[in-house]
Formats: sequence, structure tokens, C-alpha cells
Amino acid sequence: MINFDEEIKKYQPCLEIEDAEEVINAYDSKDISDILSELILELKNRQ
Repeated sequence: MINFDEEIKKYQPCLEIEDAEEVINAYDSKDISDILSELILELKNRQ
């Protein structure tokens, strides 16, 4: 039977995953709310 407490104690995160997390968090991606805000500002500036 698997002893989950022992397995968790042995767990060490993979360095590649930690590196990927930093890159993903540093990437400034736009979501739909950012895009809509830009469109609304652009439409307001045209008038």
C-alpha cells in the first residue's frame, strides 16, 4: 500500500517546471478584458 505521507516527504519539484513557471508568469499576455478595454479606448478616441 502507498504511504502518501512518506511520498510527499520525498517530493521535490522538477527544476524545469519551476523555470517554466517563471517564464509563464513573466510573459505579459493579454486576456479578453485587456483586448476589450483597448478596443473601447480606441473607439472613444475616434469620436
